[in-house]
Amino acid sequence: MSVINLTIDGKEVEVAQGTTIFEAARQLGIDIPTFCYDPELAPNGACRICVVEVENARTLAASCVAPAGSGMVVHTQSERVIKARRAVLTLLVANHPLDCITCEKTGECKLQDYCYQYGVSDSDFGGEVKELPDDDSNDFFVRDMNKCILCGICVGKCQDVIGAGAIDFTRRGFVANVGPAFEDAIEDSTCVFCGLCIDSCPVGALTPRYSLGKGRPWEVEKKKAVCPYCSIGCNINLHVKNNEVIGVSPFETNLVNRDQLCFKGKFGWDYLKSEDRLTKPLIKSNGVFIEVSWEEALGYAADNINAVKDCYGSDAIMGLCSPKVTNEESYLFQKLMRSLGTNNVDSFTRHCHAPAVDGMMKAFGSAAITNSIEEISKTGAVLVITADPAESHPIISYRIREAVRKGAQLIVANPEPIGLTDLAHYYLPLNEGSAVALINAMANIIIEEDLQDQAFIDKRTEGFAVFKSAVAKYKAEHAAKVTGIEEKELRSAARAYAAAEKAVIISTADTHYSETGGGLVLALANLALLTGNLGKESSGLYLPYGENNLQGVSDMGALPSVLSGYQHLKEKAVRDKFSRSWKTEISERRGLSAAEIFDQEKFSQIKAMYVLDENPVSCLGGKDSEIAYFLGNLDFLIVQDIFMTETAALADVILPAAAFAEQQGTYTNTERRVQLTQQAVNPPGEAFPGWAVIAELAGWLGFEWFYECPGDVFEEMALLTPQYAGISYERLAVESIQWPCPAKEHPGTAVLYEGRFSRGLGLFTSVDHEKAAEPGSETASIFKVYDHACQCQSASMSKRSVIANFIKPARGD
Repeated sequence: MSVINLTIDGKEVEVAQGTTIFEAARQLGIDIPTFCYDPELAPNGACRICVVEVENARTLAASCVAPAGSGMVVHTQSERVIKARRAVLTLLVANHPLDCITCEKTGECKLQDYCYQYGVSDSDFGGEVKELPDDDSNDFFVRDMNKCILCGICVGKCQDVIGAGAIDFTRRGFVANVGPAFEDAIEDSTCVFCGLCIDSCPVGALTPRYSLGKGRPWEVEKKKAVCPYCSIGCNINLHVKNNEVIGVSPFETNLVNRDQLCFKGKFGWDYLKSEDRLTKPLIKSNGVFIEVSWEEALGYAADNINAVKDCYGSDAIMGLCSPKVTNEESYLFQKLMRSLGTNNVDSFTRHCHAPAVDGMMKAFGSAAITNSIEEISKTGAVLVITADPAESHPIISYRIREAVRKGAQLIVANPEPIGLTDLAHYYLPLNEGSAVALINAMANIIIEEDLQDQAFIDKRTEGFAVFKSAVAKYKAEHAAKVTGIEEKELRSAARAYAAAEKAVIISTADTHYSETGGGLVLALANLALLTGNLGKESSGLYLPYGENNLQGVSDMGALPSVLSGYQHLKEKAVRDKFSRSWKTEISERRGLSAAEIFDQEKFSQIKAMYVLDENPVSCLGGKDSEIAYFLGNLDFLIVQDIFMTETAALADVILPAAAFAEQQGTYTNTERRVQLTQQAVNPPGEAFPGWAVIAELAGWLGFEWFYECPGDVFEEMALLTPQYAGISYERLAVESIQWPCPAKEHPGTAVLYEGRFSRGLGLFTSVDHEKAAEPGSETASIFKVYDHACQCQSASMSKRSVIANFIKPARGD
């Protein structure tokens, strides 16, 4: 790439050809004012506040669109430049309300800051001014378009980054405005209420309802946290005043979501201050809950657990762990179960993704997303199959859109149109249950046309010959009949995927427990192996989980057959290591899984259960369901939660816990990224952080645990868990880290399988579409229902009902 040299304000700089003057100035640390510039959007030079003077040029140049030239001499603060900027500001102020005293944006308004910087307090231009009514037609934010300066950033974000296309420039000249088509209300538009327009607006035209009158920017403290909803783990700022969260914004400099959120992360946190929060420990007496002290509640719980253990043995006790609690909570929870002598610990939601885990384990030897989410934006081709990332994982859909803007080919294979269909180069509306046939046909086309990466296959895989023979029967003309997709489209899509130097495959939680189940995951793994799209940047297989910390809960060993880091109970050396650290014997017997609760014979063995922030009764049929009957007939039930859920109502003792904003801890997102979240506010009443509650209960049960803070818990876990060995709170306070990270000097691992798969060689597995499409077991169907109910991600729900659903249950479920 050729480079050029230029001088800006007396400083020389070397930049790549095509760099703008604005970007070159930034490299030197020179600040040029701008309203309309955004690094994610194509520059348009609309606001003209960024003008600079280039020697020997006839006119001032808009630096955000003017390319830097070799030998160019630029002045960013010349008298001519300052005069022009003042003129721009004076024109803007002439038609802008000067109610800065009461404006919610005061202190963070670019127009206000620049007027102060350039000494503009009023305007000499008279005449008509805009007098538009406020638009408060939606539940989430207020639009005061009299303050809009028509910078266009919100339009670009909505159309290009989010893809909602809810707003655009309307009318022309003096009456030009920004809004939905035909001046409809935002509520009636295609707006998805992600809040990106609010966070990117440089003035006070857009204000969240929740923050109106709650505090000025300088009165608010911003505390970094991790969003508690989906498994992307977006970094957010919690705006705190007087021990109350009054707003949320993206944490600007992060590797996960940049400056973007979805509507859940932006608006779905009202439950923190709900009057329905649990604030005191409760014990059920004669069918009625009474408030008690922590000492009474913990003593009562410990006495009953010990009584069950003495009477029926350790394996009469079981723990159910939520995929939304912190790593520290889940680690201590499984440690407590094992210290009691049982491996009966699991999570309901884990079973919704078991087919995906099994498929990846078989193909690669490890069950995790292979690459970082950020890498999607730099790939050459994207295959989205039986999924709708715009609904389930919006940040992933944003990265897909960016990749397409940069030239990537997009293939969407789904029975119904999804949020990305209109953007797709190839839309494959396959028949229900035919996804495996589609992928096998694509693989066969690639082999027939010699488009596979044979060098990768020969060096890094096994089983190719058998696989090649198995997919040979999936001729394009036959697959077209099975899938309902035209042969021409099938071939074109296969070629587009294979031709890309780097390509990614993306599915979501719905695939994991679909009728094709693990068979589709194996077929997708085959396709990635066939084209060599593993072990390198901007390639790989993405099967993101639904819940925010399902990856972390599994990593921590809240599973019936493994300890933290997936270290198997069958191995004596593993048990001995943990026994020495915990000063207790670890049973080698595999514990009961959550799925086995539905086996009446096995469940009858369970007499006491500890439910950590799970609500299976609500998700599996309500108070008259089979699970409600099981839980209601236990000898003893402990529920630790932040709300009185349907499951908590069946408990003998309820322990009130802190929500995500009320405690420090770590979460591991779907790309294996470990992130530290800080406590922003205090828990309500006598509620305590979950890790502290578990540790206190352990003390009442007779175990000598000594933790002063969650960092102590993490340190112990890291010492026992190879994938986390090099991660610490000190490092996480600086930046997040992706496991495996085996040593303190190790940077973490963004791309898995560089040079070697966990199992050695990647394994091709033949998958027949007819067998893969066979209906699953009744238990499988139950867990599929559970997964959908707990995520509450149905596209058919209205925006308002979705938000209402999100702000009620525990931890933002």
